[in-house]
Amino acid sequence: MSRRQHRRRDGPVHGRGSVHAAAPQRLAVIDGLRGFALCLMFVYHFAFDLVWFHVIGADFNNDPFWLTFRGIIVTLFLALVGVSLVLARRARQGPRAFWWRVALIAACAVLVSGVSYLTFPQTFITFGILHCIALSSVLARPLVATPRLALLVGIAIIAVGNLVHRPLFDTAWLNWVGMMTHKPLTEDYVPLLPWLGVVLVGVAVGHWLLARERNAVTALNRATPAWLTWLGRHSLLVYLVHQPVLVGILRAVV
Repeated sequence: MSRRQHRRRDGPVHGRGSVHAAAPQRLAVIDGLRGFALCLMFVYHFAFDLVWFHVIGADFNNDPFWLTFRGIIVTLFLALVGVSLVLARRARQGPRAFWWRVALIAACAVLVSGVSYLTFPQTFITFGILHCIALSSVLARPLVATPRLALLVGIAIIAVGNLVHRPLFDTAWLNWVGMMTHKPLTEDYVPLLPWLGVVLVGVAVGHWLLARERNAVTALNRATPAWLTWLGRHSLLVYLVHQPVLVGILRAVV
């Protein structure tokens, strides 16, 4: 590749027959936002662990502060799933790469469920954030090319998930769908409704961001700290190891 072609890798190379180079799959600002969500999660889980070790007292199931804090974290993660689906489409990611990623996340979700069962056998994780990300990625993918439809369907799913509640969905086999009348006893619960809707809204946001990539997004890419970008690019690994690290530190000092 010539130097001129290398400099113009994000757009067409003009000459005898235009050649369109593949656009980059990742944006530093998106990885940075994912890294920021991880930092918020560290705070949340560290506080949870302090309660577990009887260092502080907090009610994570009823306190509006902690409920809102958790809602912000989950919203960021799942909206960024939708944005990432758009970026993968822009990078022409093939089915094999997509399904490999989904399988990896699903395997990690099963791992988290198993470990949580050993730690909290009465309240282990049956459908947490990794489970939701894996399934939502599959269900949202057909709408990635249609941002307006994704936005409308996403808003509808969020509305149904928050406003419709039926005892049928309180059962252990259906509570992963959402629409339950009460939260099941589990350490992490991210049901498909309303959170699939957040992923679909993220798809619409992803298209909106790409339309502005040449100005505002480029500036944000440059302003994003490298360490936040690194966290975001290794989010799955960081998610899996952060709790053992936090618990290990607390066991050593408490």
